[in-house]
Amino acid sequence: MVNSTLVAGFLLEVFAETWEFRLLLSVLFLLVYLGSLLGNFIIIIATTIDQTLNTPMYFFLRNLSILDMGYVSVTMPTACINSLTDHRNISVFGCAAQIFLVLFCACIEILFLTIMAQDRYVAICKPLLYPVIMNHQFCVQMTLTTLLSSLVIASVHTLKTFQLSFCHSNVVPQFFCDIPSLLRLSCSDTFNNKLLLLLTAIGLSGSCFTFIAVSYVRIISAVLKVPVKGDRGKAFSTCVPHIIVVSVFLSSGAYVYLRPQSTSEIVEDMILSVFYTIVPPFLNPIIYSFRNKQIKEAVKKVIFRYVYS
Repeated sequence: MVNSTLVAGFLLEVFAETWEFRLLLSVLFLLVYLGSLLGNFIIIIATTIDQTLNTPMYFFLRNLSILDMGYVSVTMPTACINSLTDHRNISVFGCAAQIFLVLFCACIEILFLTIMAQDRYVAICKPLLYPVIMNHQFCVQMTLTTLLSSLVIASVHTLKTFQLSFCHSNVVPQFFCDIPSLLRLSCSDTFNNKLLLLLTAIGLSGSCFTFIAVSYVRIISAVLKVPVKGDRGKAFSTCVPHIIVVSVFLSSGAYVYLRPQSTSEIVEDMILSVFYTIVPPFLNPIIYSFRNKQIKEAVKKVIFRYVYS
């Protein structure tokens, strides 16, 4: 990997040039990071301890929370520390590890969100078949398939990226290492890398978004047939936020990864990167859990059991 590059390491961007603004953003992102960890950790504890939440929906929700804790930890702590200390160095190996982990977590994220849309579709549109379709074996198989496919995608992209030579500059125009930023630094032909990104976006992200959209169109059409307005509102309250998070996650990531390099702005890229690396892990606990009565009850049980015992 080191032999394929002419630079010994890379320099990452910080959040801002002025110290005051950099401090403000770093503190803000650290608070969001800690909030993401706390929210997801509560979900993991609640869904693990409370046996009434032993269903496919909460199985994937627990896995999503574990993933989000890792996903947000890949970039945010390092970026905040770098901005506060003005330490911008990252080794070639560290940069490769960061690219791999970001891609790995992002692929799992969208696949889990797709499976959760399938779970909601079956639960609402085919409730009698729900125990048959969403059985434990299916959930485990889908989780393993998601992990394996994400591992392959992240490995291929990481290896292809570090087969390039980097000789123009070692300053990565981003607060973490990502593929589009490194492609701008390469003095090799990057056509194959860009083609691979496009095929991955169409094959994985496009198909997942289509599947999610179709699932929710069917869910909404089924909900509209429900005569009780209160039940409609309850269903819409879980569907709409899910669609918003998926749309923001995919659109921001696709824009950063697929946009032509000539039209790229560093500040704009950094802002958009926040939407697909920080926002989903922070919002997922709020959307999927704290609006859910069963999760609220489970959290209360955990608090009373360990705090007041």
